[in-house]
Amino acid sequence: MKLMFASDIHGSLPATELVLAHFERSAAKWLILLGDVLNHGPRNALPVGYNPGAVAERFNSIADKIIAVRGNCDSEVDQMLLHFPITAPWQQILMAEQRLFITHGHLYNPDKLPPLAENDVLVFGHTHLPLAEKQDSIYLFNPGSVSIPKGGFEASYGMLNDGVLSVHALNNDGVIAQVEITP
Repeated sequence: MKLMFASDIHGSLPATELVLAHFERSAAKWLILLGDVLNHGPRNALPVGYNPGAVAERFNSIADKIIAVRGNCDSEVDQMLLHFPITAPWQQILMAEQRLFITHGHLYNPDKLPPLAENDVLVFGHTHLPLAEKQDSIYLFNPGSVSIPKGGFEASYGMLNDGVLSVHALNNDGVIAQVEITP
């Protein structure tokens, strides 16, 4: 199963358009949004092309292909604009030999892990920093941010394809980080 991940969009319409273009080209089954979809939050500057209403409309056009979790900047008011649920703090995707634990990262993260089995994958955003690695017996995966990257990284998104988790630059699709997951 091919999956695409995007996090920390923060209402940026240009970033949303690029995410949707990559999603369409990728032939991924699901677009997984890791929170902070519409609002920029009080600690962030306004992202380029800040337009939460238009971002909601664009994502609503593929609502049946989205799995989403709630970020620390998401609210019930945001849910009123979106045609797919975003209020769950976490989701799980079960694969043949492991699970993906999907969360924003402000509640569960590498420093505060949920109960995970060996070779499970913690998929999170929140830090705006890309990461793809195995740590001890679990995998950690963060696609970075599509609108407000930090740490000197480019805006980025993530993919799961043929057992490889990879982070790609949003503007040129270059690989920033990757790890092969094994059962």
